[in-house]
Amino acid sequence: MNILHEIVEQKQREIAQLPARRIAAGDLRDALLEHGERRDFLAALRNASGLAPHAPRLALIAEVKKASPSAGLICPNFDPVRIAREFEAAGATCLSVLTDEKFFQGSLDYLRQIRSAVKLPLLRKDFIIDERQILEAIEWGADAILLIVAILTDAQLAKFHALAVEAGLAALVEVHDEEELERALKISPQLLGVNNRNLKTFKVDLATTENLARKLEDGNLKLAGAPVQSAASRLPTPASSTPLLVAESGIHARADVDRLARCGAAAMLVGESLVKHGDIAAKVRELMG
Repeated sequence: MNILHEIVEQKQREIAQLPARRIAAGDLRDALLEHGERRDFLAALRNASGLAPHAPRLALIAEVKKASPSAGLICPNFDPVRIAREFEAAGATCLSVLTDEKFFQGSLDYLRQIRSAVKLPLLRKDFIIDERQILEAIEWGADAILLIVAILTDAQLAKFHALAVEAGLAALVEVHDEEELERALKISPQLLGVNNRNLKTFKVDLATTENLARKLEDGNLKLAGAPVQSAASRLPTPASSTPLLVAESGIHARADVDRLARCGAAAMLVGESLVKHGDIAAKVRELMG
């Protein structure tokens, strides 16, 4: 059994403790209204990335991350609010907050604390396999959720994505290989994440983003409306025509950012290299140029 299977099995045990109920888009919309004004995660990324002509750079989703199964404890003196505030002050576009407790030492309460401390849109970073987790995300302050194609059936992926979008949440649909990319494109996601870390082996390779972006650009896989734009031809794009490409994992230096920008990524999700650095602001400046 690989680590991803272990995580999903643990998540199933946790979900079994939640009250049984069916979740509809209307329930999620009601929860959004009850828990305060949403922050537009997708619009923030589009406005800050090379998809907007006034901002030719990769948008940054900075991750508040204490630990991981591959790296162990990443940030010994972990203070989620302090880290979130430093990210915001340094110019991050959005924040990702780990909420998985067992494997990443995260917490839904970190999401609540951070929402009260910063103005940036927030992503709940977790292993979502049940619609009740989407309701949880809203109740604790998320503006976006992560949907990992590798752990969902086609039916689950379509259902959870539709629920989130209809309710007003952003959904970052994450893939790791060509087969998952084909499955993801069937639901026409507005946010497409490519995780450079293989969740089965935890090996990291930036070529994963390059290869999948190339598949889209070459037209070998049908894209929702138009091919991903190259870094040399970033122009304003209608929200529904093409997904915004987010590169995830393995981003440590400015050379990595430039490499990902060249293949068409419009945003990057970075955690470990930021929280491990003694000077978060300096590391953000280095990555963002």
